[in-house]
Amino acid sequence: MLEQDIKRLEEIAKILEDGTNLDESLKLYEEGCKLAKNCLKDLEKAKGKIIMVKKEFDKKDTED
Repeated sequence: MLEQDIKRLEEIAKILEDGTNLDESLKLYEEGCKLAKNCLKDLEKAKGKIIMVKKEFDKKDTED
């Protein structure tokens, strides 16, 4: 999902850079904001998982 959202954000950025009418720009901006929010949520979940794995690894490392 993250990869798809990033790809769509790139597409939106390209469309906005190339230029479009105001209504379409606003719709794309709104879509981009939602996608960015989803990406941040996905990254926060991944960060949490990494922290948990690291804690487990550190715990096992100290037990040896």
